[in-house]
Amino acid sequence: MNVSNPVSSLQIEPDESTLPAEPKVALIVGVNGVIGRNLADHLISLPDWTVIGVSRRGGHSSEDIRYISADLLDKESTLQALAGLPQVTHIFYAAYQERETWAELVAPNLAMLVNVVDALEPIAANLRHISLMQGYKVYGAHLGPFKTPARESDAFHMPPEFNVDQQQFLERRQIGSSWTWSALRPSVVCGFALGNPMNLAMVIAVYASLSKELGLPLRFPGKPGAYHSLLEMTDAGLLARATVWAATDERCANQAFNINNGDLFRWSEMWPKIAAYFELETAPPLPMPLKDVMQGKESLWNDMAAKHGLAPHAYAEVSSWAFGDFVFGWDYDFFADGGKARRLGWHEFVDTERMFMEIFDDLRRRRVIPS
Repeated sequence: MNVSNPVSSLQIEPDESTLPAEPKVALIVGVNGVIGRNLADHLISLPDWTVIGVSRRGGHSSEDIRYISADLLDKESTLQALAGLPQVTHIFYAAYQERETWAELVAPNLAMLVNVVDALEPIAANLRHISLMQGYKVYGAHLGPFKTPARESDAFHMPPEFNVDQQQFLERRQIGSSWTWSALRPSVVCGFALGNPMNLAMVIAVYASLSKELGLPLRFPGKPGAYHSLLEMTDAGLLARATVWAATDERCANQAFNINNGDLFRWSEMWPKIAAYFELETAPPLPMPLKDVMQGKESLWNDMAAKHGLAPHAYAEVSSWAFGDFVFGWDYDFFADGGKARRLGWHEFVDTERMFMEIFDDLRRRRVIPS
């Protein structure tokens, strides 16, 4: 008797957990900044991502990442530079152009984002997501005391504000599209990057190293009120992981998220710990603009580099004094509510004191600052 095997006639659905991950191609715009660099490092570590980085100065491509140089302020240049990238599935936008006044920031920073989307959207048939990097400036944090904890549902403030203009552009552009967007709002981002105008950890490390070389205690240089205000930071590695989470979790589509380490601190408690790391005494805070007092220190830095065998980085590459003055001038509380991200499944946190010490350790290993 010929008995058929009933199992052979069954239609067995494949187990999705055993299927290979769908390939994803990331275009990181602003790849050489502290945010873009750490995001690239994270994506490279994941098995199902191809990484392409875009910046004005480009970089040296490798098996891990392909670099493209583009002047994003020039529409035609952007079209030409990105024309060969129809495979892009995710745009991670972290580019920034500095200007003298806040109003002057709007036109160039909006134009760069528009130029990137105009170049890629028509050719990237599988584009799934555009991730926008923002910050607490959306809440007016840079203008003065603002409502804390800030929440994503808080009203925007009176323009100009390029972060808001960028988000509203994506909101309008997304209507009727198959791709979605997300906006990440970190606090002060800390991590490794050279030549970055917004790098607080580097400011502190170089300031402490110069103080030690001159035999001085480590004085907090900001406003008196800033020494005792509550604030928070965002680790660049944590931000990278949160950015990818928001870009790939469907629950996060078309929303903004505050991303922070998850703890609060005061400089009055953190500063002595930083001084101890550098084996320095502290002295009472003394308001002094770093942008002014650190002028003329290039020759001292060069002497230190020779004396301690530091890597050959120019003084301008390792100093972001204006940004340090900006942060140390916040004589008001500076923090936001990260509960929305946690409610949707983001539960990572970073101890801020440990973050600072690990960044300083990394700078020493890289021979950026003396051991």
